[in-house]
Amino acid sequence: MAPEPGHQRRRWCGPQRRIGLTGGIATGKSTVAAILSGQHGLPALDADAYARELLAPGTAASQAVLDRYGPQLQAPGGALDRRALGRIIFAQPTERRWLETLIHPLVAQALIRDLAQHDQGATVVLVAPLLFEAGLEALCSEVWLVDLDGTRQLERLLARDQLSLQEARQRIQAQWPLERKRGLADVILKNHGDWGMLVQQVDMALAGSAR
Repeated sequence: MAPEPGHQRRRWCGPQRRIGLTGGIATGKSTVAAILSGQHGLPALDADAYARELLAPGTAASQAVLDRYGPQLQAPGGALDRRALGRIIFAQPTERRWLETLIHPLVAQALIRDLAQHDQGATVVLVAPLLFEAGLEALCSEVWLVDLDGTRQLERLLARDQLSLQEARQRIQAQWPLERKRGLADVILKNHGDWGMLVQQVDMALAGSAR
C-alpha cells in the first residue's frame, strides 16, 4: 500500500551511498542522470530500461500482457505495441494498476541484482520515475527529486512524445503529484532549462550528503 503524503519509508542504511533519482514525467531525470554518469562517472541503474527489457518479445511479462489484451497489441516482429498499451493503461486506472503489479516487483528484483554487482562502488544512482509509487526508495540512502512547474512539464511532454493534450494529462496524472514528492525528497533540483544551473545544483548535492 502506498504511504500517505509526508510518510517516509525506511531507507537504505548500508555503507554505500545510493541516490534515488526521481521526478515527474518529462521533468529532466534523464538529463540529471547523464550529468551524474557522464561528468561524475557514477553507475546509473534505470528502472525504465529494466521495464522495457521485461516487456521485450518472448518474456513472461510480455506474454502476460498479450494474454490479457490479445494479439492486437503485438506489433510486427513480435514486440508489444507500446503506444497502444499506453492508450489502454493511462485511460483505465485499473489496467494501469494491473500492469504495475506485474512489472514493479520484477523491476525491484533487477535493481537488487545489479546493485549487488556495484556493491564495491562508493556511490550508485537509481533512476526511477515511479520511485515512491513502487516503494523503491527503500533501496536508496537518499532521494533526489528533479522538479519542474506543471505548465512547463506539460509543454515538455507534449513536445517530446507527440501526444494529444488528453494523453499528456493522463500520463502526468498517473504519477504522484510533484508537490507530494517534494515532501518526501531529501534533495530538490530545480530544472528551469538552464544546463549550467542544473549542473551546479547536481554538483552541490553530490558534494553534500542527505544521510
